[in-house]
Amino acid sequence: MAILDVLVYPDPALRVMAEDVTRFDDKLKKLISDMWETMYLSKGIGLAAPQVGVPMRLVVIDWEGIRYALVNPRIVEEEGEERAEEGCLSFPGIFEEITRPNKIRVVYQDENGDARDEVIEGFLARVFCHEIDHLDAKLMIDKLSRLKRAFIKKKMERKAKSLVDSEVQER
Repeated sequence: MAILDVLVYPDPALRVMAEDVTRFDDKLKKLISDMWETMYLSKGIGLAAPQVGVPMRLVVIDWEGIRYALVNPRIVEEEGEERAEEGCLSFPGIFEEITRPNKIRVVYQDENGDARDEVIEGFLARVFCHEIDHLDAKLMIDKLSRLKRAFIKKKMERKAKSLVDSEVQER
């Protein structure tokens, strides 16, 4: 297993639309395994392939010991609405109130290509929505007011610049 680099905003790869997975092979299973390891090391509960620079429709989620590997997921129904705090591995240290559906129906394939159709509710529905948004090049800041989004963008851009500057100084 390998630990993958989690991309941090403003990395442009986070804005690339993910492509459908068409091959269910050992390479896919290895990527899923690497994503699990990366997610656990990062102390996340969900991770989308675009967050590790792989533009494919793949998500891993572990909530309360139940693991989901979602391949080519699509939300086909939404119900209700709930506002709660969210964070994201691609926005370290940022937590914001986001409105999401309280109940969803999602269709996807598992890592073997078998079709799944599930109704998910509550917090887990929020996690599914958040991670599936990554596949569509949508980020949590897209759900914020223009002012708050601008503030977070500037903050993240300053962090990125400071990291680059410190790396340059170390050389």
